[in-house]
Amino acid sequence: MSDAAKKVLITEVLLRDGFQIEPMIVSTADKIRLADGLVDAGLTSLEIGSFVHPEKVPQMADTDRLVRELRPGASVALHTLVFNERGARRAVEAGARHVRLIVSASDGHSRANAGVSTQAALARLRPAAELLTQARVGIEATVATAFVCPFDGETDPDTVVNVARELTGFGIEVLHLADTIGAASPWHIRRTVSAVRSAFPELPLGLHLHNTYGMASANAWEALRLGIRRFDASLGGVGGCPFAPGAAGNIATDDLVNLFHHVGVATGIDPGKLVALRDDLRALLGRRLDSALSAVPATPVALRRTTTPNLTYAMPS
Repeated sequence: MSDAAKKVLITEVLLRDGFQIEPMIVSTADKIRLADGLVDAGLTSLEIGSFVHPEKVPQMADTDRLVRELRPGASVALHTLVFNERGARRAVEAGARHVRLIVSASDGHSRANAGVSTQAALARLRPAAELLTQARVGIEATVATAFVCPFDGETDPDTVVNVARELTGFGIEVLHLADTIGAASPWHIRRTVSAVRSAFPELPLGLHLHNTYGMASANAWEALRLGIRRFDASLGGVGGCPFAPGAAGNIATDDLVNLFHHVGVATGIDPGKLVALRDDLRALLGRRLDSALSAVPATPVALRRTTTPNLTYAMPS
């Protein structure tokens, strides 16, 4: 692998995707404290909230305040989710500089999540994208249920390509493909990523994985083999979609860092600091976390290194 291929960008989604499904409302002060700790651990990309109606997702009601109060430095990108023009306007008014538009590839999930079909959701995202572009806000996009939908079953890669084609017309900088319910396998990852990359070879791609059936690490490995270098993850494996029946937590940041560091792929993240933050998170939520590493009593020696030294590792073709 080239030096560039030995680096990945992990976006920490604990504050948004992690907390949105928790029964408790995590205070703004606790979110800020955790965000500061994550940045101190080396995270340079955080997803901090969602501009959605607070009655729909009350855990995200303080997103405006988080955007205004978090000041992690110029090298850290704070992302927020936007579903429509109203959300885009709130993002701009709060001072957001990085926004992700989100739309479901499948109609079933789109109706459950956004209340309208996929095409209708795309149509109402267009004015949101125009508003964000005028405000010079960086725009990325996430395609939910890009692999499997809890209502419609497997998602045809051509459907994902068609949705991506609409989104590229909005001027997006990155496209993220989401395994919203954690039901994808490495076969699904290869099939859909290959189709999207073939259609848009210059468009940077990212992956948003859930671990419902224990396949998230295998899917991350397959994505790495395919050249994906952007991954979403949540500390301790916390998270899930409240509008996708059966969806479990995200791929855990600590587990993903462990995987990448073992094969000599740099993340820029300090695993030891993640351990301390994970203990803090466990105490805050008052329950056991879902990451594999949270269940073991000590951090493996290899995990303490930023990368594995003197390792020659040939990525399988």
